[in-house]
Amino acid sequence: MLCQRVCQFGQKLVRRRPLETRGGSESHLARCLSTMDLVALGVGSTLGAGVYILAGAVAKDKAGPAIVICFLVAALTSVLSGLCYAEFGARVPCSGSSYLYSYVTVGQLCAFITGWTLILSYVIGSASVARAWSSAIDSMTGNHISRVLQGLLVLGASESALVTKIFTGMNLLVLSFIFLSGFIKGDVHHWQLTQQDYELAKSGSNDTYSLGPLGSGGFVPFGFDGVLRGAATCFYAFVGFDCIATAGEEARNPQRSIPLGIVISLFICFLAYFGVSAALTLMVPYYQIHSDSPLPQAFLYVGWAPARYVVAAGTLCALSSSLLGAMFPMPRVIYAMAEDGLLFRCLARVHVRTRTPIIATVVSGTLAAFMALLFELSDLVDLMSIGTLLAYSLVAFSVLVLRYQPDQDLHKNEKTEVEITEVKPEPEASSLASVPETGNSKTLKSLCNPINTIPTRKSGQTVYGCALLLALLLTILCLILAQWPSLLFSGDPLCTTSAGLLLLLIFGITFIIWRQPQNPTPLNFKVPALPVLPLMSIFVNIYLMMQMTPRTWAQFGIWMVIGFAIYFGYGIWHSMEKTSDEQPRASSSQTADKSVPSAEFPYRK
Repeated sequence: MLCQRVCQFGQKLVRRRPLETRGGSESHLARCLSTMDLVALGVGSTLGAGVYILAGAVAKDKAGPAIVICFLVAALTSVLSGLCYAEFGARVPCSGSSYLYSYVTVGQLCAFITGWTLILSYVIGSASVARAWSSAIDSMTGNHISRVLQGLLVLGASESALVTKIFTGMNLLVLSFIFLSGFIKGDVHHWQLTQQDYELAKSGSNDTYSLGPLGSGGFVPFGFDGVLRGAATCFYAFVGFDCIATAGEEARNPQRSIPLGIVISLFICFLAYFGVSAALTLMVPYYQIHSDSPLPQAFLYVGWAPARYVVAAGTLCALSSSLLGAMFPMPRVIYAMAEDGLLFRCLARVHVRTRTPIIATVVSGTLAAFMALLFELSDLVDLMSIGTLLAYSLVAFSVLVLRYQPDQDLHKNEKTEVEITEVKPEPEASSLASVPETGNSKTLKSLCNPINTIPTRKSGQTVYGCALLLALLLTILCLILAQWPSLLFSGDPLCTTSAGLLLLLIFGITFIIWRQPQNPTPLNFKVPALPVLPLMSIFVNIYLMMQMTPRTWAQFGIWMVIGFAIYFGYGIWHSMEKTSDEQPRASSSQTADKSVPSAEFPYRK
């Protein structure tokens, strides 16, 4: 009896949500967002005030003029996650982003963890930008800034998208001005600096700010190691595009506009970061860049002092669009989780006229404003990144697994297969018993050379198990690379042997996944080079997560304890999957499927 209860409880944790939208194809939310709206949302959320500060900090201390390479490397690694989001946006056009994706593929508990960490990321992101906004405008405004934008979000998605487009457009105009100014007033010699130039700058310095290190001079003064360290910092500059995926139920043509929006927004952000960093290092020698206000000081250096006001206006526009971009997806994730029953159902209430998740918007905005008013958030930046990187990893894992699964829309065929196996178990058992010696060899052969050209349940389970094992092996490898890099690269026998064995296993399991048949269902966008690209994305994300401090992981643990209390106290007992599991599954399964929407739809309101 106890064993049976444990098994039932375990099944509840891994139950998955079907791909199709429950309750029919009609959404509660208003489908009013075009591809341009989604691009503006993604660019506004990603291209925040960091573009005006981050380039200076990385160029001065880590990479020098090679910061342009740092942004290129960071953009390419971000594209790995962006492509995975793009495929899932084309496959599952619903609200919830990576929460929904992991619910469809991995299971309910993992989906709740993803959604809960996303809420943490968006809350901290909104609160931190709100503090920067209020301090830039008026230190007395406090949390009123985020409340104003919270009210805008309640009015409707199209209204908030319009304001985002205005702020993002102004921000891009300012960045274009900086880019052109750098090439007009810049000097190519600043990418070829030597020790003599450094000594000259030292003797002529008036000590208003300290000079940075010279390194070895030239275009890559801090070597390849500096480029990698700079790229790791620049990676966080591209965080934010995932908010596009939360608007799946509000996009007019989500299967097309979500992949396009993600790819275009990442490309625009890369051009902006590349242009600003190139302009900055051309205008000012990298060791003379002012870390706190690099661009205004750069214009002072070249004699264009009035341009500082243009930069200030661009900073405010960037902060505004970034705040809207951070606050827009937060209520959508809360709404999706509440609609599924994992959070309190009152949070899924949709306003009749504006068709926005009004309760989730008000609650999330108030929480962000409360944190912006009371807490210092400088030490929570890493905590915000954990949630985002975990979400990126789970989306890549979901794409890897789901591409190799049989068509999930054919539920009748799956049920028929189960019935056949239940009615005729004897022949299968006898055939297996007749060849006991060749069983293992046939299994290995079927893994490397599968007979079927389309996915089966067995091949899908094989990929799922291999992907879980790969995630574990990649985590161990990243732990070794992050915690004991000196031992590994100095040739320590234990570390080198361990890393070699891990790589051997990773390549072997990747080969097995590659040999399995893929689902031929046509999509508007598919991730190329499976399974390599998703695995590379998982590796990069896990490695960056391993860079976090123990204090950050402790804070993350406290947040997760609160989440688990909600899930095990409420969510697991009120899940919509629980109610669907309780429906009769006899020969009237078709009737039950049709009756679910009429039973669930009023209940969710």
